Amino acid sequence: MIVAVIPGYNEAPRIGDVVRGAAAHLPVLVVDDGSRDDTAAQARAAGATVIEQRPNQGKGAALRAGFRRALTDGADAVLTLDADGQHDPAEIPAFLSAWAAQPRSDLVIGRRNFRAMPPIRRLSNVLGGRAFSWAVGRPIPDNQSGYRLVSRRIMEATLESAEGGFEFEVEMITTCIRVGGTIAWVPIRTIYVGEPSHIRPLAHLRSFIRIVRKARREVGQPLA
Repeated sequence: MIVAVIPGYNEAPRIGDVVRGAAAHLPVLVVDDGSRDDTAAQARAAGATVIEQRPNQGKGAALRAGFRRALTDGADAVLTLDADGQHDPAEIPAFLSAWAAQPRSDLVIGRRNFRAMPPIRRLSNVLGGRAFSWAVGRPIPDNQSGYRLVSRRIMEATLESAEGGFEFEVEMITTCIRVGGTIAWVPIRTIYVGEPSHIRPLAHLRSFIRIVRKARREVGQPLA
């Protein structure tokens, strides 16, 4: 069994369409991460099972809450996608096909086209990708894509993580490599929905540098 896990924070205008799109392929679990709007109600109305996490704890914590529920329910894997419409649920079959290939990959990541991003985002993703690839000693073409299929093995291995935000998804790749897991990639559409970014550039950069150094210590060569 594979479950779609959708973390969401104040996504009431968009969550319904995302849930309905994902539900055409998989059962859907939404983790409402302390929203101040009716994200949870809209997700339920669209057919999702909903966990309401209070207070807001960040995307990483929301994903781990979804992982715990999926593991308890006996899921073999989860398909994670964002609640804001930046991931097209119609592409879920591509992940399922990659998962069905033998031998199965522990982590299937949606690879975005950086050329379709705004210039600043494109630059940060290209440079960040090079830094993270250096840290883990192998090419990682997209380390922050939230559209991914995660095996039971990797879910279990990440439950004790303390990372709360986007860092959790970057760390997940490090964890997969550290435990000897395999990673596959599928191309996905690069969609921007016109909403202002929640990213604070300097804080994001500091966090990314920290997580890259952590990855280098865990799976790459020791830092000088």
